Amino acid sequence: MDHYQELVAAADYLRSYATQAPRIGVVLGSGLHNFTQEIDVVCAIEYSSIPHFPVSTVEGHHGRLIFGTIEGIPIVAMSGRFHYYEGYTSQQ
Repeated sequence: MDHYQELVAAADYLRSYATQAPRIGVVLGSGLHNFTQEIDVVCAIEYSSIPHFPVSTVEGHHGRLIFGTIEGIPIVAMSGRFHYYEGYTSQQ
């Protein structure tokens, strides 16, 4: 399976959970994890359940994709991120 097909599979999986398309996307590192408390969460998806999605191995990076709203604006937030030094390629 090539990278494009992997992206399509992951996107199709996530679309099944999203009730509306996010207008804002945020990548949260260890210093911003409390930001998730500001989100009216619709659903939180573990990275490990998303097809072909990298999984964060850094302690304190929760590894969840959060769909929700802030003041009525649809948002998606990556609660935890992954890094090149964790063994992922730039293509991943």
